[in-house]
Amino acid sequence: MDDELVERFLEEGFVRIEGAFPPRVAQHCGSLLWRETGYDREDPASWKDPVVWVADMAQGPFAAAVNSPVLHGAFDLLVGENRWQSRYSLGSFPLRFPHMEEPDDAQREGTEGTPATSPEDAPAGIYHTNHLRSRDRALLMLFLFSEVTEQDAPTRIRVGSPLDVPSVLEPYGEQGASFLELGPKVDEASAHRPLAHATGSPGDVYLCHPFLVHAAQPHHGTRPRFMAQPPLLPTEQYELNRSDGNYSAVEFAIRRGLAREN
Repeated sequence: MDDELVERFLEEGFVRIEGAFPPRVAQHCGSLLWRETGYDREDPASWKDPVVWVADMAQGPFAAAVNSPVLHGAFDLLVGENRWQSRYSLGSFPLRFPHMEEPDDAQREGTEGTPATSPEDAPAGIYHTNHLRSRDRALLMLFLFSEVTEQDAPTRIRVGSPLDVPSVLEPYGEQGASFLELGPKVDEASAHRPLAHATGSPGDVYLCHPFLVHAAQPHHGTRPRFMAQPPLLPTEQYELNRSDGNYSAVEFAIRRGLAREN
C-alpha cells in the first residue's frame, strides 16, 4: 500500500487519504467554524457572502485532525522522516457558501504559493514566490470538514501537473518568481492535463505536491463547503542533487519533471 500511494502521488501529483482523521473530530471542527461565521447553519438567508474567511484555528479538534497517525505516516512517506515540521493549527479557512455572486478567487489556475496559484490559501493581494526547491512548502494539504461533491465548489485539480512546473521554474534559479511571471506559463504548460475535483467526506485529506496546479471555483450547490488548505512546512529545503540518492517522493517528482528521473 505504501508503494502504491507513493507511485500514485508521483503520477497524479496528489493522493486522497480517506478517513485521515475521525468524522467526530471533523464534526467538532465544523461546529467551531460555524460559530466563527456568525451565520445560522439552519437559515441559508443568513449566508450573506460567497466566501467567509476564518483566521487561524488551533483548538484541540484542529490539532487532532492534523496529527493523526495516518497522516504522520503519509508525511514520512512523501516528504521523508524528520524532514517536516509538526503543526497544531490549520491556517486560515476559506468557507464557501452557495451564492449568486462569484468570489474573486474563482477560476484562477496555478501552483501552491501564490493567491492565484493557491487561491484558497491567502487573501487576494498577497504575492508569494515559487522556487524550484519549493522553499517553505513541503506539501499542500486539503482538509475536508464537510461533505464535498462536485456541486459543492470542490478545488479543481490538474492531474499530473507537478511534472510540468519544474521546467517552468528552472530558469529562475534560487530567486524564484512571482505569480505575475509564472501564472500564464504554468497555465500553458499544464493545459493538456485532465481535471479532477477534490471531493470527499468529512475526515478526508488530500496530500498534494506543492507544484500541483489547482484552482477555486464558484459554489453552485446547496451546502456550505468547509475546508482548510494549509501547507506542511519542511525542516529543510528540498534537495535535487543528493549524494546518497535518498530523495523524497516530492523531490523525485521534481527531478522527473526535469527529466532527471524516469
